[in-house]
Amino acid sequence: MPLKDSTYKKIQSIVGPKYCSRAKEDLVCYSYDAATSRYLPDAVVFPGNAIDVSSILKLACQEDFFVIPRGSGTGMTGGSVPVMGGVIIAMSRFNRIIEIDTDNFTASVEPGVITAQFHREVEKLNLFYPPDPSSSEFSSLGGNLAECAGGPRAVKYGVTRDYVLGLEAVLPTGEIIKTGVKTAKGVVGYDLTRLFVGSEGTLGIITQITVKLLSLPESVKTMTASFIELEKAAKTVSEIIRQGIVPRTIEFMDKESIKCVEKYLGTMIADGAGALLIIEVDGRADETESSIKQLKELCVSLGAKDIRIAESKEDAALIWKARKAISPALFTYAPDKINEDIVVPRSKIPDMVIKINSMRNKTGLTIVSFGHAGDGNIHFNIMLDKKNKEDMKKAEAAIEELFDYTIELGGTISGEHGIGITKASYMAKEIGPVEIELMKKIKKLFDPKGILNPGKIFIEH
Repeated sequence: MPLKDSTYKKIQSIVGPKYCSRAKEDLVCYSYDAATSRYLPDAVVFPGNAIDVSSILKLACQEDFFVIPRGSGTGMTGGSVPVMGGVIIAMSRFNRIIEIDTDNFTASVEPGVITAQFHREVEKLNLFYPPDPSSSEFSSLGGNLAECAGGPRAVKYGVTRDYVLGLEAVLPTGEIIKTGVKTAKGVVGYDLTRLFVGSEGTLGIITQITVKLLSLPESVKTMTASFIELEKAAKTVSEIIRQGIVPRTIEFMDKESIKCVEKYLGTMIADGAGALLIIEVDGRADETESSIKQLKELCVSLGAKDIRIAESKEDAALIWKARKAISPALFTYAPDKINEDIVVPRSKIPDMVIKINSMRNKTGLTIVSFGHAGDGNIHFNIMLDKKNKEDMKKAEAAIEELFDYTIELGGTISGEHGIGITKASYMAKEIGPVEIELMKKIKKLFDPKGILNPGKIFIEH
C-alpha cells in the first residue's frame, strides 16, 4: 500500500522536511544494497535521535506502513532493501563516537559510525577494535551488528558479537530499551544484546552501542605464501591450526581471484600461482618475529613455491589492497555475481576446495573462491550474465549442491553475510522446523504488527 500523503506529513513533522524525501532520485539510491536486487521505497527518512526513531515506529504501528532500517547499504543478502515498499530509516546521522574509555577499554558509539573510522580513532589511543570486514572503509558499525560481521581477523579475535557489551535500541512498537552492561561480566536476565546482534534489523533499530576494546598489538607481521596447487594451500591452513599456531589472519585467494586482481590493479601479485595465502601475526615484537619465521618454514615444508614477508607497513598495505580488491575485480569476468559465504570446520577446508573445483569443472561456470581460511569461511562467487537462463539454472543447482555439501561437512551456509532475502529459501537446510518456528515467535513478540524489515530471513507460506 502506498504511503499516504497525510502520513508523510506526520513523518515530516517528526524529523523536519529537510530530513525526509520522496524524490525519485533519492528513493533509487536506497532501493538496493550489494546484493543488487532493487525495490523502491515509498520514502527515505534521516532521524537524528532515538526519540525520532521511536516516534516513526509508533506512527508505523498506528498507520500500518513498513519500516526498513539501513546503514551504509554494503550488505550482501538484501537485508536492507524494502522488498514490500515502506519507509527507509537511514541511520547516517547517528555518526558520533560518544566516548572512548581508556581506563576500562570500552567505547560508546552510534550505529552510523564507519567501521574504519572507528578503528583509526581507537588506535590513536593505543587501543584496538578487532572486527574488520572487507567493507570496513564503507560499512557502518550498526550494519556490522545487524549482520554480526566478521572479517580476516576473526580467526584469532572472533566476530562482532564478541565485542558488543550492550546497546540502546528502539523496538518496533516504539519503546526505547537498553540492554547489556559496560563491565566484563554480567548475567542478569536473558542476553538480549546477543539476540539483537545478527538479527538483520528485524527485531529493533539500534541507536547506540557499547563495545569492548583491546590493547593495540605492539607489532604486526604480514607475509604471503604462494602455491602451485590450491589443495596444498588448503592443507597448509589446516596444518597451521593443527600445530597450535594462532595467526590473527589466514586469508586465501584461488587462481581465478589472483588473475582478476592482477588484471584489475595492473600488477603481478603471485606469478603463476594456483593459490595465495596471506598470513598475519601480531603481539610483542619478539613473538611476531618468531611466529613469522615458524610459519615461513612450515609453508615451505608443505610446498609453498614463494614466500614474501612485508618489510614495512606500506608493503603490508599493498598486500591488503590486493585482497580487498577481489570483489570489484571479479566483474572483469562477467557482469553479474552470485556471492555466497559458507563456513566449514577448518580441517574440512581441503574437502570443500576439492568440491568447488569439481563443481567448476562439472558446470563450466566461472567459480571464484577466496576468503577467511583461518576460520573456515570460504566465499565462493559464481560470475555470469544473469540474462543467460541456462547459466542461471546451472548456478542455482551448483549453489544447492555446495550448500548441501557444506551441511554434510558440519558447516553453515552463512558465516557473516546473513540470510536477508537471497538465502531465505535455503535456511531450512540448516535450521529445523521447530527452531524456525521459535524464531518466528520471537519476531512476533518483538514486532506484533510485522512492520519492521518485513520479508527478511523467513519464507512465509
